[in-house]
Amino acid sequence: MSHRFFQVALVGVVSLTSALAQTASAPASTKMLAAKEGAKTWTPPKTVDGVPDISGVFTNASAVPLERPKELGSKEFFTKEEAEAAIKKAENQKEVVAPGTYGDVHYSMAQFGLEKGQSTIPSTIRTSLIVGPEGRVPPLLPEAQKRQAARQAANRGHEFDGPENRGLAERCILWGNEGPPMLPQGYNSNLQIVQGKGYVAITQEMIHDTRIIPTDGSPHVDPSVHLLFGDSRGHWEGNTLVVDTTNFTDVTALRGSSEHLHVIEKFTRTDADTVLYQFTAEDPTTWAHSWSGEVPMTKIDGPIFEYACSEGNYGMRNNLSGARAAEKQTASK
Repeated sequence: MSHRFFQVALVGVVSLTSALAQTASAPASTKMLAAKEGAKTWTPPKTVDGVPDISGVFTNASAVPLERPKELGSKEFFTKEEAEAAIKKAENQKEVVAPGTYGDVHYSMAQFGLEKGQSTIPSTIRTSLIVGPEGRVPPLLPEAQKRQAARQAANRGHEFDGPENRGLAERCILWGNEGPPMLPQGYNSNLQIVQGKGYVAITQEMIHDTRIIPTDGSPHVDPSVHLLFGDSRGHWEGNTLVVDTTNFTDVTALRGSSEHLHVIEKFTRTDADTVLYQFTAEDPTTWAHSWSGEVPMTKIDGPIFEYACSEGNYGMRNNLSGARAAEKQTASK
């Protein structure tokens, strides 16, 4: 995230302080209840083409975990008192970054655009972004477990053979939060939505990719074509943009998913500053049933900033050159 300061009120729930934003182990939280309440009474403006206007620069930062902590069981919402207690607990905890760990050596959080305390974000009483009584991603089916084990076995001992053996994020190709589904990131959880006749485009600050979604009724591409972001097609249902995405690759791997992943997203502008984002993910070769979640996206003062990943990716060079040096040392013995 860049030098943005913003604050959003949540009806009936206490606000997070700057101390909480700085010390919580997860990113900033949401205003989900306010979004739901606003959806009942607020009418969104229309574009020149007559469709709901969901354009703008937003953040989907959230302190709510994707999955509900197991000890909470089916508890989908905290009481107000429990939420206040959780905030006080987080305020009293100091973020500790152990020397030599990823957080210590990869980034200095004092750098421009990385400090978590730049934003004061409201609290929410939701216990997980995944909705429903389970509140967690379903366990992998036996087939998916075997598929995942085979991937890991094939790369074991070859982790540093070349860039192709490293993850997509490390290679500056794709960050998992970009989706779909689009999920909060630890920082830089910002995106811009632009609308044009027959299209909606979503640009994400992390990692700077743009997804172009036709809304002109055109069909999905041929099933033989597989894309990292899948093939998205949108249509309007009242005030909601519904986006259907198929044709994923087998390396996107959302929580172990395959090329059969299917994601449905919904974008609903619930007030002048909020777009409620909802999604459902399914893959019959990975999970026994689908799972759904929701995150409100809050309007912020733009613009989003350049995320120069490849240009500063010295870690890849260092890792691979270190592996070659180790191999040379071993061979000399």
